[in-house]
Amino acid sequence: MRSPKKHSLLSVNEHFEGECNNKIAFLVSFLFLCYTNMKKIYAILLLLSVTASLKAQAPLEGFILIQDLDSTIEVSLMYARSDNFVGEAMYDFTDAYLHPKAAHAVAKANRKLSELRPGYRLCIYDATRPMKVQQKMWDKVKGTPQQNYVSNPRNGGGLHNYGLAVDVSIVDENGDSIEMGSKVDALTPLSHIDNEEQLVEQGRMSREAIENC
Repeated sequence: MRSPKKHSLLSVNEHFEGECNNKIAFLVSFLFLCYTNMKKIYAILLLLSVTASLKAQAPLEGFILIQDLDSTIEVSLMYARSDNFVGEAMYDFTDAYLHPKAAHAVAKANRKLSELRPGYRLCIYDATRPMKVQQKMWDKVKGTPQQNYVSNPRNGGGLHNYGLAVDVSIVDENGDSIEMGSKVDALTPLSHIDNEEQLVEQGRMSREAIENC
């Protein structure tokens, strides 16, 4: 019966067996294999590194970089910074990608805004959101009153995860955001649109903010 073919490392071990004990043979053979295959290993690692880098930088397939449609739209992704309700930067990118239909709608809205108020433009705070970030958000609010403001990724997430939702504000000619009544990711009644008059009466929201919205 033919014995199974041995691993090349064992073959090298046998070569040194008469001169060294097993432990030394193993070490020498291992170093020998590393030396002879160093260039190959380096090439593989380099290829993997370049591939990962290109993949990380590649645009989402079928999605549109919003500033390719309209470079006047400002982008300041709030989840690429730590000043959000989670308290940490969760994006490793700073560009805003959207589904083509959503992207063209945003560009159209920005053109209309510039016609009505020259010098004013839209500012995007969030666009397409990776599902892994959605999970982090859900883990933050799960079991709290704020969970009603965040889509559960187990249920498919929300429109942001498919490039069909965008969080926007308006900036003036100086690049300053105008009053909108609350922070962009406020998980409070201030972000509702059904009781604004009551919020004004309570002094929790200004009349200017309602008019801006």
